[in-house]
Amino acid sequence: MDRRAFIGLMGGIVAAPLAVEAQQTAKVWRIGYLASGPSLDPRLQKALEDGLRELGYVPGRQYSIEYRFSPGGLETLRQLAAELVQLPVDLIIADTNPAVAAARQATGAVPIIMAVPVNPVGAGFIQNLARPGGNVTGLTADPAPETIMGKQLALLKEFVPKLTRVAALWNPAVPVYRDYVDILTTNARQLSVTVQSLEVQSATAFERAFDTARQQRSEGMIVLIDTVTFIHRKEIADLAKKHRLPSVAYVREFAEAGGLIAYGADLADLFRRTAYYVDRIIKGAKPADRPIEHYECGEYASDHGFLPLFRCLGVGLGASP
Repeated sequence: MDRRAFIGLMGGIVAAPLAVEAQQTAKVWRIGYLASGPSLDPRLQKALEDGLRELGYVPGRQYSIEYRFSPGGLETLRQLAAELVQLPVDLIIADTNPAVAAARQATGAVPIIMAVPVNPVGAGFIQNLARPGGNVTGLTADPAPETIMGKQLALLKEFVPKLTRVAALWNPAVPVYRDYVDILTTNARQLSVTVQSLEVQSATAFERAFDTARQQRSEGMIVLIDTVTFIHRKEIADLAKKHRLPSVAYVREFAEAGGLIAYGADLADLFRRTAYYVDRIIKGAKPADRPIEHYECGEYASDHGFLPLFRCLGVGLGASP
């Protein structure tokens, strides 16, 4: 064996254990998932994990997810956020507005990725969509309440041409929704439609809310989606049928559960795309510089309902595909 071959052989022998050691000591990223409800819909969890898999992340090898669910309200959510920070986790995915608020209260250093918040600028989570600032980035299901509320009202008006009173079913645990109701009221006034605000914080309030809507002679309903109304979408759709109230909501799952119309983002698309932000953060991107992706709406045909279902198409503000 000549000298050059010998040196090459020895180099390979030395390098092989180093390569094995590097693989064995590769970082497993710990991702915190903070949910504002008692569970995560299996379809949405699959979409998130599929998104990570498509980017080459294998659970147990490249990452693990610490799921935290909050059936006990906002105080429990804050405690769970603090628990994730103390573990510690490398980043936090926060699903809805209450979860984002709790995560921001718990840390100003750990990156926070929003999955499906509404109006994150109005909620005070970020400075603007193009340059969020701080430690929060991600997606938003609805960056412009004026657009979404106007479109939902217009759709309801198409199906109920003589609409004069519409009920807005919403959860005050999402404070920004008060602005949505105000915007809806302004838009409705231009169409000579009166808005009736119905606040619900749990499923036990649904029956009473629908009774009130009937007493006030509402002719349609717009359901603002949060954790409570999403989890109990079937009950809401059934009550809307019982009281003969045509109803519209933001997510396709509402129409699939029996609601009349859905106009908004496909939540599974948002959760799958959340994986992209996880990848960017892992690779060193700063949340303050990552533009927020938002969704503009287009028509989508559903096989589940007897009327059209609508979804939104993803649009990024300068974000790389």
